[in-house]
Amino acid sequence: MTSNSNFNLSCPSPIQPNPHILLAHGGGGRLMHQLIEQVIIPSFANETLNTRQDAAVIEINNQRLAFTTDSFVVHPLFFPGGDIGSLAVNGTVNDLAMVGAQPLYLSVSFILEEGLSLDIFQAIVSSMKEAAQQTKVEIITGDTKVVNHGKGDSIFINTTGIGIIKHSQTITPKQVQVGDVILLNGDLGRHGIAILAVREGLEFETTITSDSMPLAEMVLALIEAGIQIRCLRDLTRGGLASALNEIALVAGVEITIAEANIPVQSEVQGACELLGFDPLYVANEGRFIAFIPEQDAERALAVLHSFQAKNKDFNGNHENPCIIGQVTKNSTGLVKIRNKIGTHRIVDMLSGEQLPRIC
Repeated sequence: MTSNSNFNLSCPSPIQPNPHILLAHGGGGRLMHQLIEQVIIPSFANETLNTRQDAAVIEINNQRLAFTTDSFVVHPLFFPGGDIGSLAVNGTVNDLAMVGAQPLYLSVSFILEEGLSLDIFQAIVSSMKEAAQQTKVEIITGDTKVVNHGKGDSIFINTTGIGIIKHSQTITPKQVQVGDVILLNGDLGRHGIAILAVREGLEFETTITSDSMPLAEMVLALIEAGIQIRCLRDLTRGGLASALNEIALVAGVEITIAEANIPVQSEVQGACELLGFDPLYVANEGRFIAFIPEQDAERALAVLHSFQAKNKDFNGNHENPCIIGQVTKNSTGLVKIRNKIGTHRIVDMLSGEQLPRIC
């Protein structure tokens, strides 16, 4: 591997009160959790928001709908395996999927910086169109703003998504029970490392591509097969570790995962070891965990294997669905990992900002 001489890694931020917003407040880790829990939730508290889901579930005329919003500030705009346009569509669709919804409609708002190339903007919009067609959603409304040169960073995108929930399952962290197993749909860490490699000029023997992909059809395949899903979470900022901690805290349970069961591509593992990263904390854009009853585990794995066999062009050949752990007991919220020699360590939330602006 070769590297850019200007490459810098930021150190974790101290976990303490700070009068200013830091990059780490958007990193998916402890500071972001504190910002949400201490400022946002108390300010807007209501029954729907308090579920702390990736999408809100609302009922109108006896029909359950899913509603979500997201913003995308990824840098660079184009990276192996995707770009800010396809990422915006996939990311919004995936948030709807995490409550078991069928995505239907999106809005999109662009904040453009003066001087942005029209060719680049067209490429991004075309990518969004292609991603929307693949995920069977329509972009039906939006907004465009332009800011002065130097007051933005080329382009920021905000999306809103609406989907319909056709099944009767309730999918929230509060449904998680002792004995449930944790299903992971594929390998970890490719998105974060792919972004970092392009941003910092790192070169590996093989190109690491982002795992960015839509997840709705995969999740709906599980539901249609009759798999009881207690909780879902996509593993974006903060990675697997932060997602598990968030769920453990809300559900009031202890979770144990097995290091030997967690798939990480060898190139990603090597990059993480070289850079001092833990793949458990590296961002993904096409990975989710599902908490399901133990008796449904083998059938759920069979459903995902069958789905992926029929959709080989979905996102390469890196998918390897597996059971990575289990809910072991009720507690105040704790996540542990059993390493390959059988000892345990605590897996905490991400401290500080590992990789800023990865989505």
